[in-house]
Amino acid sequence: MNEPLAIKLRPKNLDEVLGQEHLICEGGPIRNFVNNKRIFSMILYGQPGIGKTSIATAICSSINMKYRILNATINNKKDIEIVIEEAKMYGGIILIMDEIHRLNKDKQDILLPHMESGLITLIGLTTSNPYHKINPAIRSRCQIFELKPLTNDNIKDGIKRAILCDDLKNIKIDEDAIDYIARLSSGDLRSAYNLLEISYYSTSDKNITIDVIKRINNKPVLFTDKDETGHYDLLSAFQKSIRGSDVNASLHYLARLLIQEDLDSIYRRMSVIAYEDIGLANPSIGPKVDAAINACERVGLPEARIPLAAIVCEMALSPKSNSAYSALNAAINDIQSGDNYPIPENIRIDTTNYKYPHDYQGGYVKQQYMPDNLKNKKYYKAKLTSKYEKSLNEIYEKIEKINKSED
Repeated sequence: MNEPLAIKLRPKNLDEVLGQEHLICEGGPIRNFVNNKRIFSMILYGQPGIGKTSIATAICSSINMKYRILNATINNKKDIEIVIEEAKMYGGIILIMDEIHRLNKDKQDILLPHMESGLITLIGLTTSNPYHKINPAIRSRCQIFELKPLTNDNIKDGIKRAILCDDLKNIKIDEDAIDYIARLSSGDLRSAYNLLEISYYSTSDKNITIDVIKRINNKPVLFTDKDETGHYDLLSAFQKSIRGSDVNASLHYLARLLIQEDLDSIYRRMSVIAYEDIGLANPSIGPKVDAAINACERVGLPEARIPLAAIVCEMALSPKSNSAYSALNAAINDIQSGDNYPIPENIRIDTTNYKYPHDYQGGYVKQQYMPDNLKNKKYYKAKLTSKYEKSLNEIYEKIEKINKSED
């Protein structure tokens, strides 16, 4: 079997695990579990290649307890039932369940009573946020531990450990090449091992240089998990950076989205930002975003990055106002709370009492538009961050003044 280097280098105990000091250092919770020979059901979550499976298998090896590894997507109910029978035979077993956020209800129903009794100790592994993606019935029976991204130094330590193994005999690699692999891996140790191994076997003299690596891969590994937590984290960071007027961070997250060539997500999120976060402070931004999107569609990548860079800079540096967005949310909340009184008679379709504003000086005449129970309700609260919304607020205050004077 052609076993990958990443599998062969999997740690046999916690001392061989790279990073995750907050969990496995002396005094850390998982280290103490092992020292006390007492393991609890837990969920380990974090980005790919940072040590979830390594920690799980190292725990099992360290306490010398039987364990099995299943995948919630691939393995069926029968596979879980076999593990349960093994647990009965051994008096307990640790079940390492990869992709646990995909564990369906049927499989959960089989596991839950045996987790309750202690026959099965579950170690779930996932890249998704368990508070959002994992069924509460499983989550409530597990302690949740978040794994931190590995640093470049962690990755370089792993590479230096790998080049000493028997599988990479006569390897030649300098510090610059090691650093380059570490930077390309973006904190994913598995990716670093894979790139190192492929680079090794792609040469005739086993000399790994930056040029050799570039011929294989020159793009960094980015954790995106399309349609999962990582993808939405990136879009969230993009929007919040623009909202927070940090133009440099906005361009950074735009660049990450562009490297993924995810133009549709960029377009949708910019359209939302234009009206949710900038809104009445700069009403021209909506049409400008549409124009930038049209330009991107016309020229395609890689040139699409040019109009995107320009519009994102303008959005980040634009004055901001969420007054319209907040006002509508408040109105929706009232309606959902049951404040749905009849529409005033004077503005119904068949009314004879409607006052046509265009017939009055200034284009305004006082009359009731709100339902009776909400006639004094104020949803709109101006954000005076721009000349445009200040001018709108002057009109609003003038109308309010007229209403009060006629009461």
